Amino acid sequence: MAVRRRAAVCAAAGGASLALTFSLGVPASAHGSMTDPVSRVAACYAEGVESPRSAACKAAVAASGKQAFYDWNAVNIANAAGKSKQIIPDGKLCSAANDKYRGLDLPRADWPSTKMSGGSHTFRYKGTAPHKGSFELYITKASYDPAKPLKWSDLEAQPFVKVADPKMENGDYVFQGSVPARSGRHLIYSIWQRSDSPEAFYTCSDVVFGKDGKSGGSTAPAPAASAPTEKKIADGAAKSSVQHQGHGTQTGSGASAAPKAAGAAAGPEVNGGDGTTGQAPDTELAETGGNSSTPYIAIAGAAVLSIGATAVFALGRRRSAAGGR
Repeated sequence: MAVRRRAAVCAAAGGASLALTFSLGVPASAHGSMTDPVSRVAACYAEGVESPRSAACKAAVAASGKQAFYDWNAVNIANAAGKSKQIIPDGKLCSAANDKYRGLDLPRADWPSTKMSGGSHTFRYKGTAPHKGSFELYITKASYDPAKPLKWSDLEAQPFVKVADPKMENGDYVFQGSVPARSGRHLIYSIWQRSDSPEAFYTCSDVVFGKDGKSGGSTAPAPAASAPTEKKIADGAAKSSVQHQGHGTQTGSGASAAPKAAGAAAGPEVNGGDGTTGQAPDTELAETGGNSSTPYIAIAGAAVLSIGATAVFALGRRRSAAGGR
């Protein structure tokens, strides 16, 4: 009986340690995209992945594949850690150097765009899995040419908006900023760097300054960009390969849904644009407060298991010795 009792206690200690290991080690990813002004990826998703309306979105889907746009809220780098300018090469800013989203980097002057004017503007960023962090917004210089690949030198050196932990309203991060004066077609680039993880998210939003809405020297009006509606987001959720890993999606007031039980979420599989399926690479998910190369969590769990087992067997030996006397 005593042996069975000690075994049960030992199993309980091991289970608790294992649960601790899983609860600390499960990857977690924030997700979202700019919706005012509308990002390229959000605009193309809103148009309809299967049959986008605009020529630019048709070209982007052809280049990237459909899955990239069903995964519209996951243009990220897991281990950015505030070094976005160092790790994202010129020409790949809009995709964040993630080949899955390569269609977003297409240089063209007919991307769906949002009308913009200089001065105060209310920015909105759909946070489908919210986390603490800071937003930086950059605007292209007056010399910007949308027909050429976007380079870091095309953006102003300093962000015109920088805000930490903005308020959330109805699932959107909302914050104010003063937009520099421009004319014609330009681009606003956003970096959302989490403070609870090295993960960062990126968007390119095409904007047009001017009453006529002309596309940077073109005689044709720029196609208007629309943000995906809540119904559109809900309808496409089943086709998304994005895993929030225990972090609830946003509903109504922006409150997070209850997370899954510790250890319940398995490592995500990500469907590529070519229809292949594989384990998510580092550019897809980041561990909360760490990255995929931080094994100390599992080590800590194993240490707790070892300590618990040692304590239980030591207690058993002491009791046996006392009974022998």
